[in-house]
Amino acid sequence: MAHDHHHHHGHGHGHGHVHAAPPERWDRAFAIGIGLNLAYVLAEAVAGFAFGSVALLADAGHNMSDVLGLAVAWGGAALARRAPSKRFTYGLKGSTILAALTNALLLLVAIGAIALEAVQRFGAPQPVAGLMVSVVAATGVAVNGFTAWLFARGRKGDLNIRGAYLHMAADALVSAGVVVAGILIWATGAGWIDPIVSLVIAALIFWQTWGLLRETVEMALAAVPRGIDYDAVAAALAGLPGVAEVHDLHIWPMSTTEPGLTAHLCMPAGTPGDAFLREVQAMLHDRFGIGHATIQVETGAAGCVLADAAVV
Repeated sequence: MAHDHHHHHGHGHGHGHVHAAPPERWDRAFAIGIGLNLAYVLAEAVAGFAFGSVALLADAGHNMSDVLGLAVAWGGAALARRAPSKRFTYGLKGSTILAALTNALLLLVAIGAIALEAVQRFGAPQPVAGLMVSVVAATGVAVNGFTAWLFARGRKGDLNIRGAYLHMAADALVSAGVVVAGILIWATGAGWIDPIVSLVIAALIFWQTWGLLRETVEMALAAVPRGIDYDAVAAALAGLPGVAEVHDLHIWPMSTTEPGLTAHLCMPAGTPGDAFLREVQAMLHDRFGIGHATIQVETGAAGCVLADAAVV
């Protein structure tokens, strides 16, 4: 720590204290998933133009978000393996936040284009080959479903993999909606169903994108990661034997998957030693998923200049 407290203190750092199992490499699954989805996006876009279906074009845009989402998840997994340097002391883990934020902004632009085209179709409807739309979209159900299956095994142990799995599973359902729309158009000849489905798909993309945008902005501003209760962490630290006070507690996302923590523990009886610090590291890792923590122990005799920096 850089602060000069002029009293006895100790430091404990997460490296070397809590050894998590090395993350499973999902490179093959990501490569297959991205390849399949990219090929399908191109085929769906060509079919959308050929058959005059805004719904297919909208779903192609949605599936392009799958490609970007998988690429971001893969990039995050790869960057997490990069070693820190003297210039980037945390490595390049934070770049996953910037990538996700850029992805969200680009998706908002795509949503606007899809919605504009769909509204224009209401004023100038065009014939749609409903049965062919259904066939193409059904292929999307298979592609998205298979890609989700690739990540199904790791969805319970890795939040990054779970996000990829849920995204693909949800998009299989969206493609199923396009299948239904195509069948209805083929059976009824009602061309207005196509732009309606396009707007529904655009709304679904916006709903997903808005959540992504909010969360990535929060991460960029170093907010406490969702899923971690600040008060619960503070209470857990305050409840440790010998701890009279906890202050200057900070929890922030180092990347989209890895939180960091720093805290000052006031322990009037003195520093309890390295074994205590290792126990604190293990507790934070096991209970809250925080594997990178820096703990400073103070006796409280001379006070701490950061003790009054209360969180409201």
